[in-house]
Amino acid sequence: MANISFFSISVMTAGFALALSAMLGAIGQGLATSKAVEGIGRNPEASGRILTTLVLGLAFIETLSIYVLVISLILLFANPFIKYVAG
Repeated sequence: MANISFFSISVMTAGFALALSAMLGAIGQGLATSKAVEGIGRNPEASGRILTTLVLGLAFIETLSIYVLVISLILLFANPFIKYVAG
């Protein structure tokens, strides 16, 4: 019975982490994009530099979501804590 609850909690934790990461990543990307558009609207001559900084920032935000995906997949398929439960 402990094995079933452990795996259930692992699945729920992975799903919650992915949902939270996707939600907060989307909010961050939306805020970054809106500020970049505002900046380009105020200073169109700087659009190249703003766009470069925006793309770099969006890549960093997306990388954090990918890290969460990798950790969630590790928890689901190669759980390092299984030796303590199934022991």
